[in-house]
Amino acid sequence: MPTIIPFPARYSAFALCVASLVACLAFVLVSPHLWLAWVGVVVFAVLSGTGVHDLRQTRHAILRNYPVIGHLRFLLEFIRPEMRQYFIESDSEAAPFSRAQRSLVYQRAKGDPDNRPFGTQLDVTAAGYEWINHSMQPTKLANHDFRIVIGGTPQPADTNPAQVCTQPYSASVFNISAMSFGALSANAILALNQGAKMGGFAHDTGEGSISQHHRVHGGDLIWEIGSGYFGCRNDDGTFSEERFTANARDPQVKMIEIKLSQGAKPGHGGVLPAPKVTPEIAAARGVPVGVDCISPASHSAFSTPTEMMHFVARLRELSGGKPTGFKFCLGHPWEWFGIVKAMQATGITPDFIVVDGAEGGTGAAPVEFSDHVGAPLQEGLLLVHNTLVGVNLRHRIKIGCAAKVITAFDVARMMALGADWCNAARGFMMALGCIQAQSCHTGHCPTGVTTQDPLRQQALVVPTKADRVRNFHRSTLHALQELVQAAGLDHPQQITAHHIVRRISDTEVRLLSNLVMQVQPGALLGPLDAQHNVFRTYWPLASAESFQPVTQGPQGLVTGFAMAA
Repeated sequence: MPTIIPFPARYSAFALCVASLVACLAFVLVSPHLWLAWVGVVVFAVLSGTGVHDLRQTRHAILRNYPVIGHLRFLLEFIRPEMRQYFIESDSEAAPFSRAQRSLVYQRAKGDPDNRPFGTQLDVTAAGYEWINHSMQPTKLANHDFRIVIGGTPQPADTNPAQVCTQPYSASVFNISAMSFGALSANAILALNQGAKMGGFAHDTGEGSISQHHRVHGGDLIWEIGSGYFGCRNDDGTFSEERFTANARDPQVKMIEIKLSQGAKPGHGGVLPAPKVTPEIAAARGVPVGVDCISPASHSAFSTPTEMMHFVARLRELSGGKPTGFKFCLGHPWEWFGIVKAMQATGITPDFIVVDGAEGGTGAAPVEFSDHVGAPLQEGLLLVHNTLVGVNLRHRIKIGCAAKVITAFDVARMMALGADWCNAARGFMMALGCIQAQSCHTGHCPTGVTTQDPLRQQALVVPTKADRVRNFHRSTLHALQELVQAAGLDHPQQITAHHIVRRISDTEVRLLSNLVMQVQPGALLGPLDAQHNVFRTYWPLASAESFQPVTQGPQGLVTGFAMAA
């Protein structure tokens, strides 16, 4: 008997489309004036044609095995992030910011009440839960405009007067972190800068330099100088003193920040593809229109820690004495120690250092860099702060930090670990209306924050969003004021690791001061025997004359890099 090959069930949807097409064609022949039949012909013709294409294409095995119906899988995969965000994930599930965190930003940005009834939704018995101890005698502060002075600290008597900071900046303890025009839309830059102007805080330009949109409202700028020297480069991509001076002496520019690396992708350069280099972006960066815009992985203006310190001093001099410092995400400890040794050898210190944590992430990056390159903020901040304390330089250098700083408690905690001020990028993006769609690098941002599409940008109304930026900053600092008062203090800089408590287990809690590294003033100027492993292991390898270790070091170097031990 002949073998009957059964019709594969997976082709049923395709077969149904073909059968429906035939039926609709029959209806058209019988009743040519029946418009529903014509609609059916068009619909099922498209579906049948799709099925034929699915069977013939070679890219997707699913579509070859499941013509027509297989597209449902890709549709569901496409909308999965939205379905998860809106219907599945809990309020406390972070990816990378939880619903509760985003809602808090939205409420504060809109000026809505942010009080929460019925108690905390956090598990206070979970390991890692933290709180700040309160006082039986709370203080009463006049306002929440907490500020610090960056620059202008006493210098050694033999310091060249031309290299001294003569224009110190009184900065808010909470500012907008580095985000470039090009990564953000024109309307986003306009709204951020107007909000900074209204609220009296600083706006970091990002390495994309100062665009025309940064200048419209006159908000205070921190000019970030990256390895591409955008806004201060020669035609060959090298640093231009003349062009730097022209921008740096603009009264709107309050500080100069050299970017060594960023938390999102430390040690990784970048390319802005030629089609994205519009006339506006080209004008801001000083590059040709329609040509790939390259950000090298390292600087060409210096190659050793000592040369870097001289570059810091030169920029401070060219800017007219404005606070000058650098930003980096901590990598090899000996490189950081080499920079500190260069400070000691030259007598040149930056006015500030911004520590970026690896959990930072406004810049799109390869997954491996986002997930596994660079030190998290806590470890980086602790090492930078303690090293400067250990060589008696901490009083001359202010420390800022950035990475997932959203709430007033985040700010307080970073200050407890050694920061003088905090920056936020994604928090202010959410204040602009960002919904964490995570399509920043595609040009299809649904809220107009991270796109250069002029139609999408129109959704972001500058005056309204500027108010929200100002509101978010003001409400966060008001919450910080209440925390400081509750702790019985007068300024958030008085918060130390002794004020923060962390749960270790169901039955044990410990002060943060007992868990993190704390170095005594001047301790690194003598024998290292009693110091933390990171100093005993890596400090001898560091050199002011090279970013490379002096020797290869003992076997198993990385055992010393446990900051909190």
